[in-house]
Amino acid sequence: MQYLTNEKLVIVGAAGMIGSNMAQSALMMGLTTNLCLYDVFSPEGVAEEMRQSGFDDVNITATTDVAEAFKDAKYIISSGGAPRKEGMTREDLLAGNCKIAEELGKNIKTYCPDVKHVVIIFNPADLTGLVTLLYSGLKPGQVTTLAGLDSTRLQNALAKKFGVMMNEVTGCATYGGHGEQMAVFGSAVKIAGKPLTDLIGTAEFPAEEWEQMKKDVTQGGAAIIKLRGRSSFQSPSYLSVEMIRSVMGGETFRYPAGTYVSNEKYNHIMMAMDTVLDVNGCSYKMPVGTPEEIAKLDASYEHLCKMRDELVTLNIVPAISEWSSINPNL
Repeated sequence: MQYLTNEKLVIVGAAGMIGSNMAQSALMMGLTTNLCLYDVFSPEGVAEEMRQSGFDDVNITATTDVAEAFKDAKYIISSGGAPRKEGMTREDLLAGNCKIAEELGKNIKTYCPDVKHVVIIFNPADLTGLVTLLYSGLKPGQVTTLAGLDSTRLQNALAKKFGVMMNEVTGCATYGGHGEQMAVFGSAVKIAGKPLTDLIGTAEFPAEEWEQMKKDVTQGGAAIIKLRGRSSFQSPSYLSVEMIRSVMGGETFRYPAGTYVSNEKYNHIMMAMDTVLDVNGCSYKMPVGTPEEIAKLDASYEHLCKMRDELVTLNIVPAISEWSSINPNL
């Protein structure tokens, strides 16, 4: 198999369902010949399964020692937080998972400050990504969070509604937070080449149905929990590996990523923007949409700010004025 790189990829939380699926996806996609599986619970069983799958031209290591795992790491994907259970929102995981993110960031700074890119997918991803970035000392474009799963959920819902293949639904994007306050943008969507805006409000697709679909997209994770009895693991696994593939030199990531934003409108926050994720890291521009869509994005930002400020109250992060003393890149 032709591999993108020989540089070390570390999967954090590799003993879990998301982590083990990430390991298999990374190997099947031919990302690297150097894969390290790390977890506080032994990931050796996952490593053995991967070897026994016939991936015989990759060095697969497994460890519970963070110093060993992170040594010489160039890429990291972390799912190493508590999963969401039925009845919980992503926000319910805030305090515990952000403490985990703080430790992760400090471990990156200590053991692999030369890492090229980190993808964070444990919830609430916007805040765990922000905390990781702060304590890692990395540059904003080097840490991204999983937000594309919301856009694929929108794409899937529209494809099912109109009876088309998913690739015939273009322009799908959700911006802002990866939570129920996300902003679902439909103004750039086309269904088999036809603008979605021409279909909304017709007998085929009443406005009320579109509003319900947007709500359902924001609650897509909860729907999976009801269907499967556990939180999503295959879709976040695959999309996060697609993200790290793009910075390794593979195809540019197709969907929005969560990225650090600090501009004249949105400040010191991690949120999904109109992003490009490639070998240069993550860059973004402000989303373009209708006044109603932008208002939803503003509301999502305000919701994220409240959670960020709660982290200050919980003493997980200091006041924003002190961030630059921890990470000069912010």
